[in-house]
Amino acid sequence: MNHRTSTDRICLALPTNRACAEAITGIAEEAAYAARTFGTEVHLVILDSCDQATRTEHTRVVADLPATPGVTVHHLDEARQRQFLRRTIRRSRLAAPDRLLDLMLPADLSYGACTNRAFLIAGALGCRSVHRRDSDCSYQVLDGEKVFPIHHELASLGKTASKASAAVSETHLAARHGHRRVSMVGASFIGEPSVDIAEIEQRDASVYHDIVSLWAPTHWSDEQKEQLVEESFKGAGTTPFTADHSTLTLVDPMRVDMSNIAFDHEVYERVPLPPATDTIGSDYFLIHLVHDAGLPGVLHNRHIQNYYTPFRRTDAGFRAYQMRFVKFLLSMLYLNDVYGRMGAAADTALLDEREQVRGDVVSGLLRESAALDRTENVWRLDRVSTAYRKLGGRYAEFTDLMDARREELLDAAQRDTEDFALLIDVWPVLVATARESGLGSADT
Repeated sequence: MNHRTSTDRICLALPTNRACAEAITGIAEEAAYAARTFGTEVHLVILDSCDQATRTEHTRVVADLPATPGVTVHHLDEARQRQFLRRTIRRSRLAAPDRLLDLMLPADLSYGACTNRAFLIAGALGCRSVHRRDSDCSYQVLDGEKVFPIHHELASLGKTASKASAAVSETHLAARHGHRRVSMVGASFIGEPSVDIAEIEQRDASVYHDIVSLWAPTHWSDEQKEQLVEESFKGAGTTPFTADHSTLTLVDPMRVDMSNIAFDHEVYERVPLPPATDTIGSDYFLIHLVHDAGLPGVLHNRHIQNYYTPFRRTDAGFRAYQMRFVKFLLSMLYLNDVYGRMGAAADTALLDEREQVRGDVVSGLLRESAALDRTENVWRLDRVSTAYRKLGGRYAEFTDLMDARREELLDAAQRDTEDFALLIDVWPVLVATARESGLGSADT
């Protein structure tokens, strides 16, 4: 069966590996708002990687959701996700099917892989866009009404920039981009920082500066690194929403968050996200690609409310999150190289004759970067080790764990880059197969 992409069907996606009954209820309300306000057919996809007891509670929450015209809810546990992926990969007849399955549904946490599954499922459902939220976020409220980001996403996404300009507050876009479609709409968050390193800043501001600056390209000036540190992981601050404002522009990747984002299918059906495991920030690649390719986007101010879950405050949560942060820093050796070359290229170099992103160019850049000398990453690990030992306590204890895994971590960062290039190369076939096959028996 051919599941053709529909101009009025969207996927609102919530990946989760934690108890999030309130988030499920909230996103269902956003789905209802989208269907009611825009007449859109909404497929709400909950990708549930929780333990059995939590999934059972989520199943109850989903069952209790009010039936809403235009909204279909798909609550998929990992067994159902795996079933869908196995069938899609088998029908694609691509080489190394077990490896592809592992990249799409790894045993360890992967921010990119869970979103890639949402992209494939959206294709199987015939959706024109994916709108992603996170389970550790909630919506702001104004005058008793929740502030839904999908309001701006559906007002502009997929339209040509010249037509979308009527739906925004202001436009900062060169005339030569006017005929291109709005490929991304996003905002950020307010509340707690997106990365669990605020305690470091409270303990020692100089150590915080040293650590955060490690994700900058090494050739940047001190002033550039200072600005990066000032802006990193803090979202839109703490000022609550009072009135709408939106800008049609080439969206600065530093101004949006993956908990509050929507992509047109023409982007994510050509290039997926990095499938790296236990690496924060691994799901931000498309934000950079859309910007560097000169594809129009809309930046709005319906920011999500971010909060920390209890697990992230435990010792086990601390260790897990710090390791994800270290792996993020190591990924920057490769990603900064790719971002730099994408940014330096003319946008036409990243686009084909239809002005859609070229996956082959991106995978080529990644393979070249994977061959970079690791000295810079050895230096990063040395800097983290020195800084964390200065902080002492559980930071020093974590450093013992990190130092014992140095070679493993260095290898993983390079391998993640190579895996991403591989996934990009096979991605169009996977997407086409998913679209042809549909969601099938994986649906509930």
